[in-house]
Amino acid sequence: MKKTANVEILIVGNEILTGDILDTNSNWLCNLVHERGGMVVRVTVLPDILDVVAEAVRTAVTRNVDILFTSGGLGPTSDDLTLKAVAAGTDRTVVLHPEALEMVRNQYDYFVSKGILPQGGLTPAREKMAYLPQGAEPLLNVVGTAPGSFLQVGKTSIISVPGVPSELKQIINQSLKDFLDQVFGEGGAISRRITVQSGCESLLEPVLSCIVSQYPDIYTKSLATAIEGKPELDILMTITGVGEKEVLLNKAFQELCSGIRELGFSIKEK
Repeated sequence: MKKTANVEILIVGNEILTGDILDTNSNWLCNLVHERGGMVVRVTVLPDILDVVAEAVRTAVTRNVDILFTSGGLGPTSDDLTLKAVAAGTDRTVVLHPEALEMVRNQYDYFVSKGILPQGGLTPAREKMAYLPQGAEPLLNVVGTAPGSFLQVGKTSIISVPGVPSELKQIINQSLKDFLDQVFGEGGAISRRITVQSGCESLLEPVLSCIVSQYPDIYTKSLATAIEGKPELDILMTITGVGEKEVLLNKAFQELCSGIRELGFSIKEK
């Protein structure tokens, strides 16, 4: 069975930090990785500052993370500096990649042919999107103009994608399909969830702490809500893997349910 892949995510953009744009990309990526049986160990939101992003890349590589996703900062403007930061954080420069340049040209010409953009061809600003970290390969983006970038640095695969959610999803689902299949294989995650007719987590703590100590491979979490309103809360149990892991989860789940019922609370499975 494959080892669980550790993943980190860097979300780049001042617009996220000012609250002007809601970051949905990290949520989508976390769901993707979890469902494939991987583990996201860190999500970081960073400003459009080259040195800050470069240092975040460098430290992630130092931690030997399996996959580092970066989202945002691949466009044609001066504040789109993620690929320069990836290069700086891995002690290399950006270079014009002929295949990436052709991707940019083709996409602009395509959008002109569809009446979406007024002018095709290349300009200096458009050419900027074809400068990738040395050694990187472009990832085709069929719904936008900026190619993604794939760079292998030691153990770490650095995958840089645009911040536009539709472009991020397309590149990862299509251009990276074979890579993700290779990394995650048939891995997956299994979850069980119940709702307890109680609004007080503290009363459930004896059962929860016992389950956590007995089954350290299972992520067990109570999901509290506001105290006012309907007095109930959810408990989520998740384990990465299939086969015997599912048997283990079912055993722990039954013990959880029995323990909560013994405390006098009613439950329902979701």
